[in-house]
Amino acid sequence: MNREEVLDLFDRQMRRGIVAIGPSTRVERGERVVRHVGAAEDWNAVVWSDLDEGNADAVIAEQVGFFDGLGVEVEWKLYGHDRPADLGERLIEAGFVPEERETLVVASIAELDLDVAPPDGVRLVPVTDAAGVDLMFRASEQAFGESSGHLRAQVLAQLAEDPEGMRAFVAMAGDEPVCGARMELNRGTAFASLWGGGTAPAWQGRGIYRALVAHRARIAADLGYEFLQVDASDQSSPILQRLGFHVLGTTTPYVRKPGL
Repeated sequence: MNREEVLDLFDRQMRRGIVAIGPSTRVERGERVVRHVGAAEDWNAVVWSDLDEGNADAVIAEQVGFFDGLGVEVEWKLYGHDRPADLGERLIEAGFVPEERETLVVASIAELDLDVAPPDGVRLVPVTDAAGVDLMFRASEQAFGESSGHLRAQVLAQLAEDPEGMRAFVAMAGDEPVCGARMELNRGTAFASLWGGGTAPAWQGRGIYRALVAHRARIAADLGYEFLQVDASDQSSPILQRLGFHVLGTTTPYVRKPGL
């Protein structure tokens, strides 16, 4: 994989070319930023920027004013190669709070070993309704020890409004959900995005996460996607790299609540 070429493709397709997620949102493309805009329960974000030392503060202030005017929380999705180099510090000065930094990893699906099955006693079940979503997030809350927050409502809305844009699964051990994972199918791009995959503590280290990656990769390949992309935690990044993913950089969400 030529990492510079793939990163450039990712920036063009997944950031500058992002499409709206759901019918209640829209994408606004300007000369300096691309933003994803919706209601308070939607994802509001600056997803791409092209700034320099001379204009960064003014553009940040403009975005703060815009999203404050909507009364919504906004995420500025900052990547390690974004400029200027001190953009994160400027965002903090404007009231944004950095969350945990993640590693941007990408795999060429053709290079992955997809002949992977879940361990004995575990089956992968498609999530297609509210009951399945509940199971998926029960597993996630066991794995991460925190509430799913607005994410559950977003997944339910996507299943209702655009079920073909996502594939979701829950790994079941008998009647117990032990891992949940989703895949966003980014139409018009070469990338499918993997989300979730946290495994309940008692079931970690048995290959469930790897099986879910392979299962989603097979589906993405059948649908014509070339790459899988993950914003990986420190826990999942080493696993994904062992599976054949390549590090392209880092990404950090900077979040600002309205009116700060």
